[in-house]
Amino acid sequence: MYTTTSPEGILNNYANEPAIYPAVYPSPEQQRRYAFQGAIAILLVTATILTAFAVS
Repeated sequence: MYTTTSPEGILNNYANEPAIYPAVYPSPEQQRRYAFQGAIAILLVTATILTAFAVS
């Protein structure tokens, strides 16, 4: 941790900055997995909403 001291004796702490790296576009396999997870999420939310309507 980087620390400085002002002339009044006040400490000022600075966090270490993380390394910066460019984002990597997802591979076709990852894109298919994300689409599958999205479809499952939509089905889960739809089933929850329909169940709530059915019991009310």
